[in-house]
Amino acid sequence: MSTISKARALRAVPATSRRRHRLGGRRQAFWATVFLAPALIAIGALRLAPTISAVGSSLYQGFPGGIIPATFAGFANYEQLFADPDFIATIWRTIGFNLIINPLQVILALLIAVVMTQRIHLSGVWRTLVFIPVTIPLVGSSIAWGAALQPDGPVNSIISALGGQPQPFFTSPSQALGSIIVLASWVGIGFWMIFLIAGVQAIPPELYEAARLDRAGPVRTFFQITIPQLKRPLLFVLVADTVSNFVLFVPMQLLTMGGPQHSTTVLMFNAWQTTFAFGSRNLGAAQVVILTAIMLVFVLLQFRLLREDSERS
Repeated sequence: MSTISKARALRAVPATSRRRHRLGGRRQAFWATVFLAPALIAIGALRLAPTISAVGSSLYQGFPGGIIPATFAGFANYEQLFADPDFIATIWRTIGFNLIINPLQVILALLIAVVMTQRIHLSGVWRTLVFIPVTIPLVGSSIAWGAALQPDGPVNSIISALGGQPQPFFTSPSQALGSIIVLASWVGIGFWMIFLIAGVQAIPPELYEAARLDRAGPVRTFFQITIPQLKRPLLFVLVADTVSNFVLFVPMQLLTMGGPQHSTTVLMFNAWQTTFAFGSRNLGAAQVVILTAIMLVFVLLQFRLLREDSERS
């Protein structure tokens, strides 16, 4: 419709109808604001305010423990951190940890979700069993896995019974971070599986019917139908999983305290240790800001993929 035609159509609408339409829009905006207000207040109080406070605190330096008031120091905390080889190693360890655990959890959750949406016997029971670890608090899961992976724990007993050599797990610098990946994935896979099951069930069944008529095998169907139709749910899960794993803290604090030999010291644990164990609040705030910046880079890259996917569709 041309601009002139639109203008004529608008003039044809009675003034009372246009006024009623504006009032209805304002009423909807008012009630939307009312219902969104608790969430917006919570986001501001629990997310934005602490972030702004951390950025401001990171620009000050003070004596550990807060005995002497902090003074403005600009970017001195950041210069101190990036001049520390141990902190640089922590950054790379955190990035490597996330580059392993995020794809691992998403891929396994996707495969399990696809299997659970097939016509298998007692599928509801199997879904419940996979989801049960999500219902256990992370503290409880960490304690249970810490006991299971002790040098004299049940896992090593099974390994010995099968003729293998007992493994050090959390007490080994080369195995401790991998053991935490196993622990976190045991919890995370069941959680992300639920979102992906919903995504798989939302795929139009006609597409699978057409694939069967074309005699497409399960692998071809998976890559040519399931994956393309799941791009948005997959990207949502990947973004949420990335944020969750960047701030993972409980297993490191309960089981390894960042050791052995700093092998499980990631940025979140390092920031907690600097702030509360060493009492250096301003330096810890700088570490949190750096962690947030790295996490945002990963998230923005993933949202870029999501936006490009939306534009193509």
